[in-house]
Amino acid sequence: ENDALRAADGVTTALELEIGAADVDRFHAAREGKALVNFGASVGHVPVRMAVMGDPPGFLPPATARAATEAATEAQLQAILAGIRNGLDRGALAVGMGIQYTGAASRWEVLEVFREAARAEASVHVHLRHNGTKEPHSSTAALEEALAAALVTGAPLHVVHLHSTSVGATARHLAMIDGARARGLDVTTECYPYTAGMTDIASGVFDEGWRESLGIDYPDLLWAATGERLTAKTFAARRKQGGMVAVFSIPEEMVRAAIAHPLVIVASDAVMAGGKGHPRSSSTNARLLGAYVREAKVIPLMEALRKITLMPARRLEGRAPAMRDKGRIRAGADADITVFDPARVRDRATWASPAAPPEGIAYVIVGGVPVVERGVLRTDVRPGRAVRAPIR
Repeated sequence: ENDALRAADGVTTALELEIGAADVDRFHAAREGKALVNFGASVGHVPVRMAVMGDPPGFLPPATARAATEAATEAQLQAILAGIRNGLDRGALAVGMGIQYTGAASRWEVLEVFREAARAEASVHVHLRHNGTKEPHSSTAALEEALAAALVTGAPLHVVHLHSTSVGATARHLAMIDGARARGLDVTTECYPYTAGMTDIASGVFDEGWRESLGIDYPDLLWAATGERLTAKTFAARRKQGGMVAVFSIPEEMVRAAIAHPLVIVASDAVMAGGKGHPRSSSTNARLLGAYVREAKVIPLMEALRKITLMPARRLEGRAPAMRDKGRIRAGADADITVFDPARVRDRATWASPAAPPEGIAYVIVGGVPVVERGVLRTDVRPGRAVRAPIR
């Protein structure tokens, strides 16, 4: 389902880098020969920690899970690091860290994970420990933690969907990253072209104090399964149940500031299930090219294309040489090509119909095989191949 949505939006390679996988070999085996688009993953601190702490498998740990609430013993820390090391040895593209979802992980544990990444010359893709502006647990403090870990260990840092955690402080945090880069730190970041994020309502994102930190209230949450806006009563019920909720916390001016910044990659942070989810799952690229390039003129077309092709490839190509043949068109590069009409491309997905495909994307070619032809998705081909770092 998600591959079909990505292909319709012009995606030729979809990577799971924030949460990642505990078992990289299993991740690839589950997709080999079955994927519409190319695929790859980081080794994820979240799923590795869940396994070590004895939590049942799942995409994200609920706020009551051991991975979210218990500090690791020394033996457990060593097991977590061994899991990270094994994933890197098996060709993981990076290390994923959703620190807000594993709030009990100590700052020392974070440093040690960064050290493992540095040894493998792998970037660490971090969802910051805190979001919003409420001190002392603000997104500013969380960004400082990630920057310090990169500085101390030498691991490259990639901050995922910065505007989603920084919200009103996005412009300030981009200036912090600029300053770190000016002093030699290898740090990059990304955003998606929407004013709402989405995550599991049962996760640590909604621990006590979330309304004050994000500057929002219950009606700013949208339950993905039904489209209803929440109240205090329905929030409490959904929190016990668990499930995806949209969080309208990002000011439009911060979205535009992030898109316009020359450092910022545009990426989707996408997940859809049964046609329910966030419109970013189906329309990130089309929305960027239509709403923000053609209509709002936030950035020129070629700059937008750089943000969704060459920049993400370059972030990963040091670790994964295969990425040197992606994100650009030249003789000898992979034939992963999207053909679109810049005068027509636009997103059609809404919160009521988040899986509606975009308009204006005529052809999507993966490894030389068209997966979208004349705007129609093909169901008879599976050309997607693994993108993997060298296996040790």
